[in-house]
Amino acid sequence: MKWIPLESAEQLSEIKQNEGYSIIFKHSTRCSISMMARRRFEMDWDQMPDSIPLYFLDLIKFRPISAQVAEDFHVHHESPQLLLIKEGECILDQSHGGISVEEALLMVQ
Repeated sequence: MKWIPLESAEQLSEIKQNEGYSIIFKHSTRCSISMMARRRFEMDWDQMPDSIPLYFLDLIKFRPISAQVAEDFHVHHESPQLLLIKEGECILDQSHGGISVEEALLMVQ
């Protein structure tokens, strides 16, 4: 699998209009907890269906996009944070040690 860098409001619009699932992973490059959560997610992400795009948001570089994610999907900003989006709605919001490929998979099956 491969991350898709999330760097624009246009991409958020595309995610909201996607008829299937999408994942947004919000990551702080300055946070060791965020780095550990990312590594743990990446160790298991091969279990995710290839049809689910995985968006990676560097929230230090793209702070306005991070704020827009919170607003558009009605979630509280956290870092690290994983959002599972289905047809424009956030159906799973995980943060810190709660980020789990296994739980996300339960939601898509």
